[in-house]
Amino acid sequence: MTLPHWLTPLLDAAEQRALDRWAIEQRGVDGLELMERAGSGLARIVAEQVPRGLIAIVCGKGNNGGDGYVAARRLREAGRTVRVLALAAVEELSGDARINAERLPGAAPEPFSAAALEGAAAIVDAILGTGFSGQPRGQAAAAIAAIAAARRRGGGAPLVVACDVPSGVDGSTGEIADIAVSADLTVTFHAPKPGLWIAPGKAHAGEVRVVEIGIPAEGPVRPSIGLIDDLVVAQVPRRGPASTKFAAGSVLVCGGSTGLTGAPSMACEAAMRAGAGYVTALIPSSLNAVFESRLLEVMTVPLPDDGGALREDALEPALERCGRVQALVLGPGLGRRAATQALARALAARAPVPLLLDADGLNAHAGALETLAGRPAATVLTPHAGELARLLGRSSDQVAAQRLACAREAARTARAIVVLKGDDTLVAAPDGRVAVSRGNAPALATAGTGDVLAGVIGAYLAKRIDPFAAVCAGVHLHARAGRLAAARVGPEGVIASDVIAALPAAFRELVDRVPSSGSPASDVAWRSVGRPG
Repeated sequence: MTLPHWLTPLLDAAEQRALDRWAIEQRGVDGLELMERAGSGLARIVAEQVPRGLIAIVCGKGNNGGDGYVAARRLREAGRTVRVLALAAVEELSGDARINAERLPGAAPEPFSAAALEGAAAIVDAILGTGFSGQPRGQAAAAIAAIAAARRRGGGAPLVVACDVPSGVDGSTGEIADIAVSADLTVTFHAPKPGLWIAPGKAHAGEVRVVEIGIPAEGPVRPSIGLIDDLVVAQVPRRGPASTKFAAGSVLVCGGSTGLTGAPSMACEAAMRAGAGYVTALIPSSLNAVFESRLLEVMTVPLPDDGGALREDALEPALERCGRVQALVLGPGLGRRAATQALARALAARAPVPLLLDADGLNAHAGALETLAGRPAATVLTPHAGELARLLGRSSDQVAAQRLACAREAARTARAIVVLKGDDTLVAAPDGRVAVSRGNAPALATAGTGDVLAGVIGAYLAKRIDPFAAVCAGVHLHARAGRLAAARVGPEGVIASDVIAALPAAFRELVDRVPSSGSPASDVAWRSVGRPG
């Protein structure tokens, strides 16, 4: 598989090892030189961040420790005071790590102790590297705990800098089996790693800085995970002089029940603000007056209901309406009555258009993901961790601990694109590709923003573009709108309607950042975009 150009590749441990091996064996790159460049880059950034004071560097047994020894040498050569704390004696090391430990000028490495961290202005974690997975043990676990204790000291706490990956974090998945370093800054090499952007590892990485170490760009590795870049918006067609409301895409939103009219209303409004040309709400007949008064720009189609909840015999009129649109959003505010859930399952199975399932549309398929695999058109699921847990028959804690694995499993089982929501929103495709949102939009942690996301993605699915691109563009725009809304009213005061209102400005801002040849979905030059401030 090949990642689209609008995803910045994230290299897992196996991919990074393969790339290193290729560079050394096929391109003649010196492995010792790679370590030199990595450690030198680490030293440079540490010196920039902490211009004075003691620097404590905790070095493990492997190549991560070797990077730490290089950084210690470079910092001492620059006149900095560096205490090197070793988890293994120099004679126990091997390869490039041992060579660099033996090159260390000045005081010899001293055995690690928690007391030796006292007075440090910065602590460099060079204990475990990208190849680590599982639970830290022995001296490594003790050192990680000691760094955590030093960081909790308060006003005089040192800056914690992780070398490549915070120790205890699985760099390939973001999983944490037990204890892990919480870094203020992670300096990683050649390319960022998935575990630095996927929770729970993301919360331990702090700011992420990438150091180029001289590995040729044309390596044979084909990553399957990438960060969503602003370039994704170039995939979204824009209106031109010849556009009509139908050419811009028509969306159906099916949902609503007594007490839950807001969710489908927000999905409809978000779809309109995201550029859909025509939006129709399929809603309970007895609530039609409510929707008519709320939705001025949206058509409503009253369907058979029982006490404000859609009945199973709403299926045929709903299917008839599907023949007039390009996408269906099913589930916002739908409710959990047995008849309504049966309707959701039947409509999902038979709808001939791209389908987005959210909220109670997802709950209708709890434990039965495989029934979606035979759908005739693209399927998108947008669960939070609790909803994905119900779909997979797991606990929410399991999903939270293994977000990447669970999203991929659900995508394979349902043959669907799965959007696992969070600050690290993951977009998992059935073929194994995963796009990761840069997040940094805490204002979205409020009721109704999931309905907004459903409407945005529904609008993009209706524009007849590649479904994976449509979903990633929707996720990226939604996050940017959340940040804009927070800038306007403050993150604590944002409500879902603020995010809807910010969608047009967010799209315009993203489009303005992207080079364009003038074609709405044209090829554009690749560029990297860092973590937003």
